[in-house]
Amino acid sequence: MEFICSRKRCFYFGLVLFSFLGCCWSIDTLRPGQFIKDTNFLVSNDSAFKLGFFSPEGSTNRYVGIWYNLPQTHVIWVANMEKPLADSLGVLGLSDQGNVILMNGQNETLWSTNVSKSSAGSMVQLLDSGNLMLQGSDGSLLWQSIERLGNTLFRKARVSSNPKTGEKKYLTSWLTESDPSYGSFTATIVPLNMPEVFVWNNGVPYWRSGPWNGQYFLGVPSMSSTYLEGFSVAVQEGTTYLSFDNSNLVSYQLNSSGVLVQWNWDEDQWWNTWESKTSDCDVYGKCGAFGSCNAERDPICSCLLGFVPKNADEWSMGNWTDGCIRRSPLKCEKMNGSYVGNSGEDDGFLRLEMMKVPDFPHWKFISEEDCRSLCFGNCSCLAYAFDIRIGCLTWSRELVDLQKFSGDATVLYLRVAHSELEKKRNHKATIVSVVVLGTVFIAGALYLALRWKITRRRGRKMISSEVLLSDNGSPPAALSDKNIHNMDVEHTKLQEVTMFSFEVLAGATNNFDAANKLGQGGFGPVYMGVSPDGKRLAVKRLSRNSGQGLKEFMNEVEVISKLQHQNLVRLLGCCIERDEKMPVYEYMPNRSLDAYIFDPSRRGILLWRKRFEIIEGIGRGLLYLHRDSVLRIIHRDLKASNILLDEELNPKISDFGMARIFKSNQNQADTLRVVGTYGYMSPEYAMDGRFSEKSDVFSFGVLLLEIVSGRRNTSFYEDDGSLSLIGYAWKLWSEGSIEKLVDPALSSSSATPEEILRCVHVGLLCVQDSAHERPSVSTILSMLSSEIVDLPAPKQPAFVELQIPASESTNSARILSKNYVTVTDIQGR
Repeated sequence: MEFICSRKRCFYFGLVLFSFLGCCWSIDTLRPGQFIKDTNFLVSNDSAFKLGFFSPEGSTNRYVGIWYNLPQTHVIWVANMEKPLADSLGVLGLSDQGNVILMNGQNETLWSTNVSKSSAGSMVQLLDSGNLMLQGSDGSLLWQSIERLGNTLFRKARVSSNPKTGEKKYLTSWLTESDPSYGSFTATIVPLNMPEVFVWNNGVPYWRSGPWNGQYFLGVPSMSSTYLEGFSVAVQEGTTYLSFDNSNLVSYQLNSSGVLVQWNWDEDQWWNTWESKTSDCDVYGKCGAFGSCNAERDPICSCLLGFVPKNADEWSMGNWTDGCIRRSPLKCEKMNGSYVGNSGEDDGFLRLEMMKVPDFPHWKFISEEDCRSLCFGNCSCLAYAFDIRIGCLTWSRELVDLQKFSGDATVLYLRVAHSELEKKRNHKATIVSVVVLGTVFIAGALYLALRWKITRRRGRKMISSEVLLSDNGSPPAALSDKNIHNMDVEHTKLQEVTMFSFEVLAGATNNFDAANKLGQGGFGPVYMGVSPDGKRLAVKRLSRNSGQGLKEFMNEVEVISKLQHQNLVRLLGCCIERDEKMPVYEYMPNRSLDAYIFDPSRRGILLWRKRFEIIEGIGRGLLYLHRDSVLRIIHRDLKASNILLDEELNPKISDFGMARIFKSNQNQADTLRVVGTYGYMSPEYAMDGRFSEKSDVFSFGVLLLEIVSGRRNTSFYEDDGSLSLIGYAWKLWSEGSIEKLVDPALSSSSATPEEILRCVHVGLLCVQDSAHERPSVSTILSMLSSEIVDLPAPKQPAFVELQIPASESTNSARILSKNYVTVTDIQGR
């Protein structure tokens, strides 16, 4: 149908349309002659990022920046950092010469890409990665914002350093939180002998990450081999690069105070989940040479054993920068290039646990025994440490930036004179004597106290056996009938469970000592303990802000207390006292499966036969949950870190806090609160909140592919656009080269390729998009054992690839919402 209008009508229609576009118009590309005003935006093709005009909080100045396209503005890059606009009359566009320019209301240029080789046919595009890219008419790259970072390291951006050329790409802090102009702090990766991240304050070291060991930074105690936030360090043509590639919405910002802050988007807001500086101990060299900083002590600085303050007066006043000097000379001294020894015993090494290793290490990839011999035989070697991933670290100059951590960290061996070791032994003997006498006294006092407490408890139970008592032994002051009913229900659930007292668990774990800590999960730490009868226990101490409340805790206790299977972890009891919620499990000496298959130094322990036994064991445990137990249970959080290994590396499924019990005639259920772990959740569960046995089958399929490949699903990225390990496996399957997926550590295994590839085939059947096309667990076990010989061809899995233009292969995490489902990434255990 032809559209006809008079010239006057069409003019007014065009005017109204232009006015509408002026306030709502957004594209991702500008060409010569095009521009955006203060009310316009560029929006990336996948709507993940937005470019436009903004004012920082507390400022009326206007800046052009890029930020995540989310309800809360989180700016990652600013163009006119040094030249703000004073009003809303600014215009950003592409000049006739092909440069991106920002002009104010007086047509003065405030900022420009200033590329000399630009051309009239240039175009600028905001990519799905958050990178603003200027291309020539021939498609060549002329300029990109990612080459001049601001204060934020975001996904696939990278900082770098080349010691030969002196070229560095770094983060620069804002002057203040409301002023994006250059501040005094910068941060980047520094190669040195081992790559480390440094923050400088006007060129002076302010914070240091510790050496990179291939998986994490040794000086960041919150990182571990299971942390793996997608960080990678690479060296190309003499330049060292640091980047991260995480499917979640995460960024690292260097704030105006010089603190690196990790921001995570969750539940419709940005959360501060980590900071590089949590105390003065994190400031570089706080305690000077040979001084150690401990944030849990007062004063925070102390000299290492065998050292005394260099300036006692300054030290006593809290000025520790002069550090410490050795109290007793070493037998091994270097004089005029020759080695001489004083009379007396040989020097020794003092073991310092949970330490941030000093700056300026020398590195050599040798065994721990050879490392000690190397340092002992070299008089200039003052200390050494060993990390299983990178080998031997030694130090031959003053030890600077030492810190004592409260959790897992590196063991440092410090060279000291033999006399200092003798002093320590004598000191220990004195302590042991005092402890023994004190223990006898305390044991007697505890015995009397326990007798009194038991008598008191019996009295309480006679008063009321229908409600749970408060901490002080009396019923709560005001209880409604509903509260009394709920308490009675929880009390009933615990009747068949062994109850441990807080005192017993505190004694078993040495008062929850960090040395007994087995691991740290989202719900809290897990400790190894020894019961009074000598049995080893695993005590999960749920933190008060863990998100696992009494309901989830009682759910886990109720579910697992009714389960008995060789492939399920066994609950020994629990504790509910003093606002504490602690389930107690059988101790698994080999920790969890992820500590093996994702650790390059340990995955070789699991040869194919053992891996296949683990796969079958997990399957049998899952079959018991779904079909063979007295309850029908959907686990909802099956993943490698929730598979524990016993003495013989047999698998046991753990962590039932998110499990749901189904009725005998129930096939699926719906929820408005989706809980679990990204990368393991089935599409119908993540998108619609619908879960069933087939949800666990999907998770099992992901786990199976991880075991075969030795790669983590959520930390796997390829330049070809694959979103995950599932996508990569499907790509290889489609190309007929699935053998490339197999873990190289299995190359020396006696397994036949057909057996391994059959497991991959089953894994792909488990992760198919449609739930009804996935096999049941019983069918899976028959497929794995070859009882079912002919397997159907798998269909394309869910979460394979991003819908992005062929010219841009970067992935961007997206906020998925359907039917008001809330997705919660639960990182328990």
